[in-house]
Amino acid sequence: MVKNMSLGGGNVPILVLKEGTGRSTGRQAQKNNIMAAKIIAESVKSTLGPCGMDKMLVTNFGDVAITNDGATILKELEVQHPAAKMLVEVAKAQDNEVGDGTTTAVIISGELLSKAESLLDRNVHPTVIIEGYKKASEKAQKVLEKIGIPVSIKDEKLLREVAITSLSSKGINVAEKHFSKLVVEAVKQVAEKIDGKIKADIDLIKVVKKHGQSLDETELVKGMVIDKKVASSQMPKTVNNAKIALLNAKLEIEKTEFDAKINIESPDQMKLFLDEEERMIREMVDSIEKSGANVVFSEKSIDDMAVYFLSKKNILAIKSVSSSDMEKLARATGGKVTSNIMDLSSDSLGKAKLVEEVKVAEDKLIFIRECKNPKAVTIVIRGASAQILDEAERSVHDALCVVRNAVEDGKITAGGGAPEAELARNLRNYAVKVGGREQLAVEAYAEALETIPLTLAENAGLDPIDIMVALRAEHEKADHQYFGIEVTTGKIKNMFDLLVLEPLRVKQQVIKSATEAANMILKIDDLISIKGSKAPPMPPGGMGGGMGGMPGMGGMGGMPGMGGMGGMPY
Repeated sequence: MVKNMSLGGGNVPILVLKEGTGRSTGRQAQKNNIMAAKIIAESVKSTLGPCGMDKMLVTNFGDVAITNDGATILKELEVQHPAAKMLVEVAKAQDNEVGDGTTTAVIISGELLSKAESLLDRNVHPTVIIEGYKKASEKAQKVLEKIGIPVSIKDEKLLREVAITSLSSKGINVAEKHFSKLVVEAVKQVAEKIDGKIKADIDLIKVVKKHGQSLDETELVKGMVIDKKVASSQMPKTVNNAKIALLNAKLEIEKTEFDAKINIESPDQMKLFLDEEERMIREMVDSIEKSGANVVFSEKSIDDMAVYFLSKKNILAIKSVSSSDMEKLARATGGKVTSNIMDLSSDSLGKAKLVEEVKVAEDKLIFIRECKNPKAVTIVIRGASAQILDEAERSVHDALCVVRNAVEDGKITAGGGAPEAELARNLRNYAVKVGGREQLAVEAYAEALETIPLTLAENAGLDPIDIMVALRAEHEKADHQYFGIEVTTGKIKNMFDLLVLEPLRVKQQVIKSATEAANMILKIDDLISIKGSKAPPMPPGGMGGGMGGMPGMGGMGGMPGMGGMGGMPY
């Protein structure tokens, strides 16, 4: 950044910022940032709702992903603009916190910035807009709490409808009823009451994808599925009434950590040495048998000799199981992970009705079935193609998250654009009380929220203006806060009666994420792009003129403007 200043009648250039640095300030910087955010919001707008379209994303390596999940789309886009990256972070935060509503959060963020741009053009200061948005956000949270509908873990029908609402907008909606049943069962299975509150850790629900069959063949295993095979073909492939030893120890002779030399001078000494190794391994296997275990899962390796002895004793063994799977196995079977084989006892064994090796597609998997009250379970997803499997996995994750949210919070709300329409109505009434220029920002916030029902209508091929007029009219009536858009008929109906339900937490997080992102972008009035300057190219003729190669040199050539030894311009 160069400024020319008059000093003693001459102009002296002063270099403030590195050469090549770009800068936009004031209204221009704000417009650039807002434009970038709006483009990101527009890119995912068509994916919203049950009638939303999918995006096909193709990487440089030719990998194809077909999805309408906002977080996945934005992650694959590799966004460069810094303001646009902030909206990508909004989608990630929404996905991490509540697992659903990523597209809604990004669309509302973009619309808040679009409305703010109109206010900026009317000379409303960014600080005023930010303050108005904050007040609108706080009011919106209070209204959401008021319109929340109580739900408990026993309300299986409502929980399934919450899952179906999430799955209906995904690519696997053909099997939404089947998936919703599995998801609710899985969440209820891992849910626990801690300090009077229900907690459901969905990390304890393992999802395994296997190519082949159809989505309807997806199953919930009340136990674990391990992507391994039995350690030896001589071992049994099926064990009924399994007593499971979980080992975090090597079934082999430990190698010494220091250099040692053993002198063997005769074949008898060699035999004694090998016999001692065999005795030690046999002792380990005997300890396992003594505990009553007939199945062994080991996090570490198992020596070939140990595999042989286990086979002789008809014990099924699986080696090199991941630590996360071992943790889930302990939660599923009720066993304890043991670090010392000699400490293994019947009390530390897990139990399952059946452990079997099953060939699924081209792979062999170990199924641990019908564990008693397992606190870790597995969903095995089947599908016709890799793209369907990937989308099914994303959809199941979203459905698990929304059911978890509903179970933990005990509150849900209607979908179909009903909450946004109710929030907009309340915010318009609230704006009058706020008064001043902030009133304009609160009204703009209300309009931004209405972009969700508008987009739902557009994506369903309905007339958005007619829909919004009808929706606003319904919400002006008493006790019509749950009225939203039924996209199949284009009519305004009670979404609660139609069982279009969403967790309250998703809507609350959407408001938080969208407001924070919009306010942060509005607060920026200076965009400085620092770029590394490239060295000038070498002129033809090499190092001509003394040692000088680059222009502007006296004796030793360098970069222009240096007189003696050339360097960077000043």
